[in-house]
Amino acid sequence: MSIKKWKILVSAPYFQLVLDKYRDFFDEHEIKLIVPPVNERMSEEELLKYICDIDGVICGDDRFSARVIDAATKLKVISKWGTGIDSIDIVAAKKKGIAVKNTPNAFTKPVADTAMAFILSFARQIPWIDKEMKDGKWKKICTNSLSERVLGVIGVGKIGQAVARCGKAFGMRIIGNDTNEVSTDFLRETGMMLLSLNELVSQADYITIHCDLNPTSFHLIGAPQFALMSNTSYVINTARGPIIDESALIQALNEKKIAGAGLDVFEKEPLPVDSPLLTFPNVLLTPHNANSSPAAWQKVHENTIKNLLEELQKYDK
Repeated sequence: MSIKKWKILVSAPYFQLVLDKYRDFFDEHEIKLIVPPVNERMSEEELLKYICDIDGVICGDDRFSARVIDAATKLKVISKWGTGIDSIDIVAAKKKGIAVKNTPNAFTKPVADTAMAFILSFARQIPWIDKEMKDGKWKKICTNSLSERVLGVIGVGKIGQAVARCGKAFGMRIIGNDTNEVSTDFLRETGMMLLSLNELVSQADYITIHCDLNPTSFHLIGAPQFALMSNTSYVINTARGPIIDESALIQALNEKKIAGAGLDVFEKEPLPVDSPLLTFPNVLLTPHNANSSPAAWQKVHENTIKNLLEELQKYDK
């Protein structure tokens, strides 16, 4: 067996599933693969067991803290499978000259589809009507047309804009909130009105979250915001779990301050089996699966490898 030039840790669960397809390619580029067992993501302690002599990483949402990066004596590149890099200490990586690469806008369409699926499920009450039918009940339930409702988009980037366009196509009134500037062309196209966060949550029937997780967005939606919402409002989160204060959400649901929630992401993942969120009939849950799309995944597989190799090849010169 030939000696490999590079040692690469593959911790991204989606990429681990297709690894055999690329083994010849990695052999060709003198790459030795280290593939640890991963349950959703690797913790700081789990990474520390592997990282000391690793040249590069293809990672998911693993916790690349300053402590992990400090222990990574040979690390040259962290190639993130996907877009969000909030689990990586970018400052610590930059200080050590470690490149951090990702695949921006990789999942715009499937995530937007998922957000709209939650919204349509709540508006038309399909999951609950289906259950009534299967319980042998022929029961008419009052539902809403989206054209009668207001869509509030928090984070008007690529995904937020895609959701807003879908809402516009359904005839919804669109309101938005973002700390960054939103193009006037887009605002004109969708009729979106930009509001403060508190104004948005007090007016929207469906509040859908599409901002990045960073120090300013941590627990962006908490008790003060739930207090402003209507008891007919629904909250949808397909971005990052900690953007919502989960304990405040559970309290709002218990007190019927809101009508329900659609969640693909959580403060702790996988969602603990004793989470109160599992007990609410008006909460729809999916297991951080909003990015599901074979076509999108394939592009991310290829771009993640490309990002890894581009950085490693700099050390061949």
